[in-house]
Amino acid sequence: MLVKGDGGTFQIARLTRAMTGDHSTTVTSVPEMPSDESLISATLAGDDGAFALLVTRYKRRIFGLAARFARDSDEIEDICQEVFIKAFENLASFRHDAPFEHWLTRIAVRASHDALRRRRREKGQSGFDDYVFEVRDYAAEARQEARQAREVLQWALSRVKAEERIVITLLELEGYSVREISALTGWSETNVKVRAHRARQVLKRVLEESDER
Repeated sequence: MLVKGDGGTFQIARLTRAMTGDHSTTVTSVPEMPSDESLISATLAGDDGAFALLVTRYKRRIFGLAARFARDSDEIEDICQEVFIKAFENLASFRHDAPFEHWLTRIAVRASHDALRRRRREKGQSGFDDYVFEVRDYAAEARQEARQAREVLQWALSRVKAEERIVITLLELEGYSVREISALTGWSETNVKVRAHRARQVLKRVLEESDER
């Protein structure tokens, strides 16, 4: 399968290999440890192997961000492939006025937002009784409690609107500032603050209700 973009033609199989750790692709026209700018230029000149190196360089960061919002490994893979395909297709529009990583993260945030909205449309909200805690019986008590707390947090986050979940996750879990989140999402700083406040209120209410059950 091929994806055509402004920068040429990129093989999905090569993208998949880069994302899964297979580095058998040989790039002869790009020097060792090249800069993002040189890889971008090489990609736009028709060297799809250069883009595979960009994928390898940033896949851990994008996978980690996608994992904050995805339900399972399959959805993480879907989000990440969407991010890198969109990045390839729109590479010619990258203006170099910010680091490539920042530009790529903006695409990842929007892809995660779209995934959250699709999920809510497809399945709606599931009840607390349907939520499954996966805690191994043989784990130490402290580890059990920590994992259960993470599960409760993930369930509580699933009750928050997509926009609010994006903001609170980037703010509280990823450590971005309000200004940075505004730049990543395209929302004003005021809107980011409002959505963060709403998310905190919903999370507080949901967690209090879960304690009463």
